[in-house]
Amino acid sequence: MKKSGILNRHLAGAIAVLGHTDLVVVCDAGLPIPPGPIVVDLAFRAGTPSFSEVLDGLLEELVVEGAIAAREVREHNPEVTARLDEAFPDLELVPHEEFKARTRQARLVVRTGESRPYANVILRCGVPF
Repeated sequence: MKKSGILNRHLAGAIAVLGHTDLVVVCDAGLPIPPGPIVVDLAFRAGTPSFSEVLDGLLEELVVEGAIAAREVREHNPEVTARLDEAFPDLELVPHEEFKARTRQARLVVRTGESRPYANVILRCGVPF
């Protein structure tokens, strides 16, 4: 049994197959999930686990070379905005409809129990060298 890091077997396995430029969506409980990507649904109850908890765990395991969020997060969710700005100084912001369209290119979607609006980000995987 793993003793640290991501213990969820489905999420750990999905992370293990990611490669350079693959897209990973970390989303709130309400974001529509397109057909195609692997989906790991971690939602348990409204707010659990939170967007920030899941994002922090993923950032400990992934090399991320870029991130995209919906522009609307700035107006509607100051807590998530602050977390995204802290983690991604070069965060790309796009209209929410475009964000949803881009999720169709994802290799992995991780659904959280987050119940605050626009708590979503697309991570572009990098390489450790």
